Amino acid sequence: MSAELKTELARRAQELGFSACRIARAAAPRSGAEFQSWLRDGAAGEMQWLERGEQKRLDPQQVLPGARSVVVVAMNYWQGTDAPAPGGRIARYAWGDDYHDVMLERLEQLAAFLSARGGVQKCYVDTGPILERDYAAEAGVGWHGKSTMLVDPELGTWFFLGEILTTLELPADEAQPARCGSCSRCIAACPTGAITEPHRVDARRCISYLTIELKGSIPVEFRRAIGDRIYGCDTCLDVCPWNRFAAASRETAFAARSATTALRLRDYLALDEQQFRVRFRGSPIKRIKRRGLLRNVCVALGNVGCADDLPALTRAAADPEPLIAEHAQWAIGQIRERSAALAQR
Repeated sequence: MSAELKTELARRAQELGFSACRIARAAAPRSGAEFQSWLRDGAAGEMQWLERGEQKRLDPQQVLPGARSVVVVAMNYWQGTDAPAPGGRIARYAWGDDYHDVMLERLEQLAAFLSARGGVQKCYVDTGPILERDYAAEAGVGWHGKSTMLVDPELGTWFFLGEILTTLELPADEAQPARCGSCSRCIAACPTGAITEPHRVDARRCISYLTIELKGSIPVEFRRAIGDRIYGCDTCLDVCPWNRFAAASRETAFAARSATTALRLRDYLALDEQQFRVRFRGSPIKRIKRRGLLRNVCVALGNVGCADDLPALTRAAADPEPLIAEHAQWAIGQIRERSAALAQR
């Protein structure tokens, strides 16, 4: 009966738009020791929530007593094109609707199906105390790439993960063999050297962390490497050779929103709090708030801006939010320095 239940679950997952639905045992994660070492080294930066949930991440029984299986789903978000954006670069996963909202609603439908079969479940989309990539790799959704991203031959690296812990015992799937071989393009391409060795990322150097998770000032040593990125970084994904096989997602919720991608860099600086909330409602970008986004925009303008951007930056340098003002002042200095250098040629 468990095999039949698994088959029906996979069918329903496909109908809900998931690209994969596979099963891992609810055992301790294989990378638990490496995770703890990573935390002890301080490589998580300011993400204290990872340390607070440390013990739960090492033992699924602390998350759901009696858990026997982990249902892992994947959802493709690859749009097949570059964003039609005149402004700074935004990581592809944030072009459209917030994946947490899109996936959780559908995961809960799968959990309800399991509940009707006698199971007790907990659902997570990137928010629960679970080492999701470990279970996804155990279930064969992909293998651990050297960038720490999961890689699948059909999806490449462009997919979200969701998990259902269940007390039902379902037949586990087999893991995929790792197929990175001698390739190290992701390591070589990282703009800040955040992939310090295969399968290890120092978040404190990662542009995704610096532009999303970090709440305060971006260290000056990394600002130029950020380039024109204003939310996240796709570099290690872009260079992965397996992505040449990726097919475009059929999920329209992840298509680029004009509200998200249509502004010029300096136009972001004109957004007040209310305008920010309206423009990014339902977008992943809302989580970094106006202060975080405008901080990032100022850094991008410091790297790629010109004299025409100085009036907007001058206004931003007087913003009541000190974080925005500080980064705007830095950007003004960078543009003036470039202009002076050009004038001397």
